[in-house]
Amino acid sequence: MKVIQVQDLRKAYGEVRAVDGISFTVHEGEIFGFLGPNGAGKTTTIEIIEGYKKADAGTVTTLGLDPRRDGYAVKERIGIMLQETNLYPDLRVGELLRLFASYYPNAADPDALLEMIGLEEKKRAFFRELSGGQKQRVVFVLALINDPALLFLDEPTAGLDPQSRRAIWEWIRLAREKGKTVFLTTHYIEEAEDLCDRVAIIDRGKIIALDTPKRLMADLAVEQRIEFVIQGRLDAGRLKAIPGVTQVMDEGAGAFTIYAPEAQSVLKSLIALAEAEGFALRGLTVKGATLEDVFIQLTGRRIRT
Repeated sequence: MKVIQVQDLRKAYGEVRAVDGISFTVHEGEIFGFLGPNGAGKTTTIEIIEGYKKADAGTVTTLGLDPRRDGYAVKERIGIMLQETNLYPDLRVGELLRLFASYYPNAADPDALLEMIGLEEKKRAFFRELSGGQKQRVVFVLALINDPALLFLDEPTAGLDPQSRRAIWEWIRLAREKGKTVFLTTHYIEEAEDLCDRVAIIDRGKIIALDTPKRLMADLAVEQRIEFVIQGRLDAGRLKAIPGVTQVMDEGAGAFTIYAPEAQSVLKSLIALAEAEGFALRGLTVKGATLEDVFIQLTGRRIRT
């Protein structure tokens, strides 16, 4: 089943084409990643799919419905977790979940959701008393309170420690196992690689790549990445002159990333250059391809810009 269908979607704000003729489909039961830098068109696209914004042109169906004409029916069947959410600070956690559950005719059991996220003991705590990670967990389960068929998660693990982040990853997988479809936006590349069945990369209002993470990395023949920090002085042009180096990124504060199809010969040349120029190499690592490398290859920029 096609849970989301987007065809030739367009939206402009004055002269700015926020969404410029994009098309894609999200299938039932998949975790679909939507990646791109700030201003790429992610939020506008999602708000149109959810029914909160009107498109200038193109067609969108969400769960087989028109998200504008059938807005109420769509909102009953979707769950939304925003990156920033203002909740009632003086409500207790249990009260907060029961309040949101009262908005829906077929709500999930609030106590079962609290048990799922390990916050049963915080049921009577005020929301303002929770830690940042605990608040994020509550916001996550509020997106599940109406037992939605489709979940929109906007940066669900932003600012969390690694342990809390991986816990939410497991809950996202659990949602998929229960038949839910997840539309995920994230800046964490490892999150998209680990969770997503397919990924769309959007930049300047256009989808520039769409496939499984593995196929994106394989099809584009993304190169190896060599990262290091120097102590001393170095002209980046000397790095570009190393045979086999295809791209050099000056990260600032003496940090560099260079790309090459094959790392071994480049490493030998880099070490020889360091000895000749009198600078020291620190934190030297060689890494395989990531989705961020795909994005850099396609756009020349990092996802976080």
